Amino acid sequence: MKVEYVHQELGEDVTALAGYYTPLDEHRLEHNGKEVLCVTGLSVIESSCCGTGGCAYAIVPGYVVSWKFRENEVGLPVSEVEPVADKAARQEITAILKERKFVGNIEFW
Repeated sequence: MKVEYVHQELGEDVTALAGYYTPLDEHRLEHNGKEVLCVTGLSVIESSCCGTGGCAYAIVPGYVVSWKFRENEVGLPVSEVEPVADKAARQEITAILKERKFVGNIEFW
């Protein structure tokens, strides 16, 4: 199943319900002969009923199928990716990201 990923502006805060997050880096990681799109950044919780905090995060939209093949209606690049479904592959990618990027929270699409 292929999905589209809209690339966000790096270094720009994105307001969320209880705070904000900031995508800082976008890279393609080589894994088992494929490229995996990874986005890392920081999230800050500043207005939650449960307190405040923050963490470094990574999102993994998936394996790159088509890199920045078009722009959306507001001019942001769009890539086509295939989510990483295999549990073992997710564990391997998680280990690599934790070692290289020192992120605490990793989410796969």
